[in-house]
Amino acid sequence: MLPSADSAPAHDPYAALRVPDFRRLVSARTLLTVATRVQGLVVSWQIYHLTNNPLALGLIGLSEAVPSIVVSLYAGYVADSVRRKNIVVVALAVLLLCAVALAVLASPYGIGLLAKDALYTLPLYAVIFVSGIARGFMGPALFSFMPQLLPDRALLPNAITWNSTTYQASSVLGPAIGGYLIAALGVANSYIVSTTLLALALVQFARIAGRALPPMEGEKLSLKDSVLSGLRFIFSNQLVLAALSLDMFAVLFGGAVALLPVFASDILKVGATGFGQLEAAPAIGSVLMAVFLTYFPLKRRAGRKLLWAVAGFGLATIGFALSKNFFLSLFLLFLTGVFDSVSVIVRSTLIHIYTPEYMKGRVSAVNNIFIGSSNEIGAFESGGAARLLGTVRSVVFGGLMTLLVVAITAWRADKLRKLESGTK
Repeated sequence: MLPSADSAPAHDPYAALRVPDFRRLVSARTLLTVATRVQGLVVSWQIYHLTNNPLALGLIGLSEAVPSIVVSLYAGYVADSVRRKNIVVVALAVLLLCAVALAVLASPYGIGLLAKDALYTLPLYAVIFVSGIARGFMGPALFSFMPQLLPDRALLPNAITWNSTTYQASSVLGPAIGGYLIAALGVANSYIVSTTLLALALVQFARIAGRALPPMEGEKLSLKDSVLSGLRFIFSNQLVLAALSLDMFAVLFGGAVALLPVFASDILKVGATGFGQLEAAPAIGSVLMAVFLTYFPLKRRAGRKLLWAVAGFGLATIGFALSKNFFLSLFLLFLTGVFDSVSVIVRSTLIHIYTPEYMKGRVSAVNNIFIGSSNEIGAFESGGAARLLGTVRSVVFGGLMTLLVVAITAWRADKLRKLESGTK
């Protein structure tokens, strides 16, 4: 039970959670994240065991990133033009239909229609492509809808931290559940579980009261000018641009997660259950750091701490690539999550604080291209590099590139380096 408002301390770590619609949003997003994490883990496990090809894992990310990037700028315009709750509900309904399609394809009926070999992956990639479109529209709408649920702008930093904390917590739960589901129930039944969770998320989102769009400042812009205004805003703000660029390139080059099926099956030899634990380890680190930052927010030298955190992410990634011990690998992945959590919270806070409410859809769309899609493109880069260099060397290369990006950012972005608290 949450503490009462009368006994709340000067810094109330539960302030945002006292808002009913924000609690509904958090619970719905938790269900959504667990469902998509389970689904993503099952898809990658299924495709790798159909193809035995690490590049096929990279193509999963590419299949989702390409449509998401293509629609993102338009999706940002829509998020600033249409009630954001409506966009989220429609996008979630499409994701639910995609989950049903994956469950059907994995069932005996689906296998009966298609050969159970590498060709069987083509319909899977098609479903992932459609889900990428839905996520491209959902991202800007969900990002810009969250602040509308708060009665006081002062609650925003606390809401961002809780949003990140619950996201990371559900990211822990999803892979852990997914690994056990694959081992205990098989691929088809695991898809059914993720479909059920998505249905529950849709119901919970529908319970949130809709909000009118924030008032525009100035005259209404055309589609082209509106989209370009979001790009101009980001590229004219060194703090936001540096934080986005740092995170984007770190994720692009430093992500070992896309190759975890290879590490679990061929290097560490821990099977589906171990695969789920490896997937969950970064999120465990992230959620623990996010909880810590909820009680002890960054108040001094936030920019320098961000740079050190991304450097730590790169070093932990290199260590993971070289590890042959399962428990050491788990610990190093845990550390990548700890360091990544700092980056996520600082970046999200900067975007929310420095972006006007009426532009948040468009700015979030650019953020989605920078960060959201870089996860998927990073997965493709990891798969391609693994095909060329080998799995271990490709992850080491990614970690080294992350360290190089940190060095360049620290040198060029003096405003980020000198940033104190991340708030105005």
